[in-house]
Amino acid sequence: MNLIRTNSSLPAAVLWDMDGTIVDTEPYWMLAETELVASFGGTWTHEDCMQMVGNGLEKSAEILQGAGVDMEIDAIVTLLTNRVQEQLNSHGLPWRPGALELLTALSAAGVPMALVTMSLKRMAQQIADKITEQLGESPFATIVAGDMVTDPKPHPEAYLLAADILGVDPVHCIAIEDSVPGLAAAVSAGTIAIGVPHQIALASADDYILWASLAGRGLDDLAELYHDRIGSLDSNHSETITSRPTAHELEDVSRA
Repeated sequence: MNLIRTNSSLPAAVLWDMDGTIVDTEPYWMLAETELVASFGGTWTHEDCMQMVGNGLEKSAEILQGAGVDMEIDAIVTLLTNRVQEQLNSHGLPWRPGALELLTALSAAGVPMALVTMSLKRMAQQIADKITEQLGESPFATIVAGDMVTDPKPHPEAYLLAADILGVDPVHCIAIEDSVPGLAAAVSAGTIAIGVPHQIALASADDYILWASLAGRGLDDLAELYHDRIGSLDSNHSETITSRPTAHELEDVSRA
């Protein structure tokens, strides 16, 4: 990946959610959940599936235990992940509209990118590898996955960690999400957060931007957001920007 930004009007980095934002893996998760609950004699509805979107895997496993799945949390997470990975191998990447095109444009422009997901690292790596095969190069400088953080989304830890690894201030990053917990994490981390609804409707709010789709969106759209949101912060709120905690500082506080 070209790591030299060719356009200084673009954000310092773009931080991508994965499931439901880049690839439409939600149906794969839903099938895995439905099969698992059915194996214990239960019924898993579409509404049940919707409450899982954007959650960390351990929280999702606890919900499944409440639906009658008599397994340990780690075992549930492993089984679900294995089943989704099987479907990825069988069916390939189910791209969300516009995601491939925007990834390609950002990579060509040298904008650093991170994959920030609550899925396990091994599944995130599988998807990243498939994306690399398709693009001919890896667009992601790093991956932050659910088993790499202490606190899942909606906590900002994953986004703060991604920014730390990339060596950028999260305030100068754009994050792209499709879920309520994900948006909450991105906003709390201080990023310019974009919500692109998929399975779950997202309400309008002042602290993030809503796009109906990534289709037709490009570098100019990101540059406009960066100019509008960061220009005023740089000139009027520099003290706020410099005082934002890093992921490591949050970890130190939580352990105190």
